[in-house]
Amino acid sequence: MSGHDPSSASPPAAIVFVYGTLKRGGSNHAHLAGQLFLGEARTVAGFTLYSLGEYPGLVADEADKTGVTGELWAVDAACLERLDILEGVSEGLYSRDPARLAPPHENLTPAAQLYRYLGATGGRTHLGSTWNE
Repeated sequence: MSGHDPSSASPPAAIVFVYGTLKRGGSNHAHLAGQLFLGEARTVAGFTLYSLGEYPGLVADEADKTGVTGELWAVDAACLERLDILEGVSEGLYSRDPARLAPPHENLTPAAQLYRYLGATGGRTHLGSTWNE
C-alpha cells in the first residue's frame, strides 16, 4: 500500500519542528513524504542556527532574542525512526529534545520535538533565525 490515508491513521508518534533541509523545498524533505504538515512555527528566544556546510545546526544561545523559524510536522513512528537516523542521533551528532515553541504552538499535544546540534560551533558561520537552502 502506498500513500498516507489520514482517516485510518493512528495519532502521530511525534510532532517534529524542522528548521533546515527537511523543510518544504529542502534537499531532505522527501524524508517527510506521507506525513502531515501542521504549519509554520518559531522557537522561543534562546535558540539560533549555525551553518554546518550543507545543513544547519540549532543550538541554545542565551543571547538570542528571536528564536528559530521552521515548520511543524506530525510524523508516524517509522518516520521518526528514519529522522533519528538521518540526524545522527545514535552517533551523537544531534539529540532529539523537547521544542520550546512561541505562541500559538507552545502547548501542542504531543509536545513538539526538535533536533539540537551537539557539536562545537566555533569557526562556524552564524545564521541567526532562518536557514535558506
